[in-house]
Amino acid sequence: MKTVTMAKGDGIGPEIMEATVRIIEASGADVQFDEIKVGKKVYESGNTSGISSEAWESIRKHKVFLKAPITTPQGGGYKSLNVTMRKTLGLYANLRPCSSLHPYVRTKHSEMDVVIVRENEEDLYAGIEHQQTEDVVQCLKLITRPGSEKIIRYAFEYAKHNGRKKVTCFSKDNIMKQTDGLFHKIFDEVAAEYPEIENEHWIVDIGAAKLADTPEAFDVIVMQNLYGDILSDVAAQITGSVGMAGSSNVGESVAMFEAIHGSAPDISGKNIANPSGLLRGAILMLNHIGENKAAEKIHNAWLRTIEEGTHTPDIYKEGVSTKKVGTKEFADAVIANLGKSPEQLTAVVYNADKPFDLPKVKERPASKKELLGVDVFVDDKDKNPNNVAERLKSIESEGLKLQMITNRGVKVWPNGFDETYCTNHWRCRFLMPSEEVVDKKEIVNVLSNALANNVDVIKTENLYTFDGKKGFSLGQGQ
Repeated sequence: MKTVTMAKGDGIGPEIMEATVRIIEASGADVQFDEIKVGKKVYESGNTSGISSEAWESIRKHKVFLKAPITTPQGGGYKSLNVTMRKTLGLYANLRPCSSLHPYVRTKHSEMDVVIVRENEEDLYAGIEHQQTEDVVQCLKLITRPGSEKIIRYAFEYAKHNGRKKVTCFSKDNIMKQTDGLFHKIFDEVAAEYPEIENEHWIVDIGAAKLADTPEAFDVIVMQNLYGDILSDVAAQITGSVGMAGSSNVGESVAMFEAIHGSAPDISGKNIANPSGLLRGAILMLNHIGENKAAEKIHNAWLRTIEEGTHTPDIYKEGVSTKKVGTKEFADAVIANLGKSPEQLTAVVYNADKPFDLPKVKERPASKKELLGVDVFVDDKDKNPNNVAERLKSIESEGLKLQMITNRGVKVWPNGFDETYCTNHWRCRFLMPSEEVVDKKEIVNVLSNALANNVDVIKTENLYTFDGKKGFSLGQGQ
């Protein structure tokens, strides 16, 4: 028997978890639960992480965690437990199936059946932010080759394992040529290893528009963290309700399963919450641990219940629904339908094989890394780029010379436009005149000269090539 760590959470969490556990137990799944406490009460006990060491021990021991929504108290420096868990446990893959239940749940897209695969650990969610000048703050977008390869390969393996025909990549590599460009490049590399699965790439803005308008054009979509966070909610909502979507967060050794909605304390204790989101998360969990038959039985019973019109208040609609029920009664109806299949909606059939095992990311041979120069970021209140350039020329070293200045990414010197608005945040690029390899001592000399000339340097970025390819962007307009 498989032991699963379970937390009832806050708000409506205990109600929907009780309903979900009853359905799992009635299905005959070979599962038992080890309950832990996380969330609001743990935070308020003085634990700013919202989870105890004993709870961590249970999750790491059993490797599978079914979690109801929790409440993070406002203020007081409390950190999101969801983000903490995803990153601490290496839960790099977030999976959100989004399928239409037309005509039983209102939606404009009757044929929608999309799975969003979201990278879960890096991108802007690294949370590395700095205020650099009075007017300018930055957030670092970190995209790694191993992180990208893992999530993209997960998307293709998921498609292969579940009989999906196409994997689509969304990125913005027409603008972010280094970060999103790397993600797109790795997508093309991995896609070549799966010739039986169709692949395509969309720029994220038009791809998002297409998803909202014609979701039936997509099957599996793989995205970086921020795009995936936004568009998985969009996809869930246009199927009918974010409140009915579940998700999995999968790592190499641990996995967490949950509903994607919040704890909804305003309806707590009223027996009106819809347990479908957590139940769908539990179905993903059962598939993950190899309880495929139980997952299939529950999923089909849930579809049959929706199809019969037995609906909680959030989806109840006169003329479509036949019976308005509470949380407990909805669970009772699903349990009564175990062993039955839907008659109008498409029944699910889950592969009885064990969950797919992803190959480890292969170590790549080291690139030839060469230093060409440095971008020196400067805080200067003077809004005239020509004046800034004159001051920056005074800090040139014997080899490194000022080649370009940008402001908010736009080239403003040399030959900038008067119409370009400038802040007090300047990127000043120093290169060897012939773009030859430079000694790091030259950069030290530039910074020493800046100190001697009262130039306020706020950060630097070394400019490298990797196997002869530039690892830095041009200025906009350069």
